[in-house]
Amino acid sequence: MAEHTRSSTTIEATPAEVMAVIADFGRYPDWTGEVKEAEVLASDDRGRAEQVRLLLDAGAIKDEHTLAYTWHGPDEVSWTLVRSKMLRAMDGSYRLAPVAGGKHTEVTYQLTVDVKIPMLGSIKRKAEKVIIDRALEGLKRRVESLPAS
Repeated sequence: MAEHTRSSTTIEATPAEVMAVIADFGRYPDWTGEVKEAEVLASDDRGRAEQVRLLLDAGAIKDEHTLAYTWHGPDEVSWTLVRSKMLRAMDGSYRLAPVAGGKHTEVTYQLTVDVKIPMLGSIKRKAEKVIIDRALEGLKRRVESLPAS
């Protein structure tokens, strides 16, 4: 994989509770900010999304893209870009690790984005960092606002 950006946060919930929110694509417009629509196009035999169409509106950047998801056990999901109007590539992952006796979860988000227009690498990394930080903040807020199971 090309140069990527990575960040982590700790969420007061179990890995299963965090992954349930990550896997609930229909609710992404409620907590991600930039995702205005999310539609699961294909699922695996366990009901997990394999392809998802996302409509994004991040101010100056508006895009519709489809991502292919791969589930690596209960604590990791990764994705790659299938198609997009503005992006050439988008590879990312969420990795979850239990902490504090399993009542908290460290969530690590890794992302690599390549746009179709020329852009300096440092600007791309900064954009990736903004995307990651907003996503982790929204995920933390969403998970911690739900009743514990």
